[in-house]
Amino acid sequence: MILDPLALLAFLPAGLALNLTHGADMMFCLGQGLRGGPRPALAAAAGISTGAMVHVTLAALGLGALVAAHPGAFDVIRWVGVAYLVWLAVQTLHHGVARDVPPVSPRRAFRDGLLVNLTNPKVILFVLAFLPQFTDPSRALLPQFLVLGALLALGGMSVNGAVGVFAGGAGRRLAGSAAVGRWLGRVSALIFLGLAARLAFGRPS
Repeated sequence: MILDPLALLAFLPAGLALNLTHGADMMFCLGQGLRGGPRPALAAAAGISTGAMVHVTLAALGLGALVAAHPGAFDVIRWVGVAYLVWLAVQTLHHGVARDVPPVSPRRAFRDGLLVNLTNPKVILFVLAFLPQFTDPSRALLPQFLVLGALLALGGMSVNGAVGVFAGGAGRRLAGSAAVGRWLGRVSALIFLGLAARLAFGRPS
């Protein structure tokens, strides 16, 4: 068996509690739901989960620890993520959420979720701090990391996707009004700017 059964039993409630915690991924999917509707919100959640699996794989291969040990590389990745979130905020503020504006495509929402996750080096530190607690050093680490990461990513996609779908359904119903559409665009832009500030000035752990 890849994982120790007791470690798996301990991981499942911990991972669920983590996924239910209000965080940056949930807020990003909320913003995408308000901006583009349920389908882009689900695609954004899938992109975030895909990015998380990339981080998990890199951490298992040792590259995550290498990046975390070099502040210069950490900062470059972090500021790329900040810039991308600010760009999303500007685009959302410019277009708003209205009927005459083409909705965000699921493909673009997936790409945005993937890039936002990949350019958040704090995810690397989280993976390195959290997942090893549930692994057995006497067994191959890569399969253990991949299984745990997949469970975490699946739970995150379910929770974040549900939040985004709810926001998207409500947002698109309200977006029939141009004034409300502009307001929803501002809310989405503020969410993206808040995530950028969190990434830029938040603690690295």
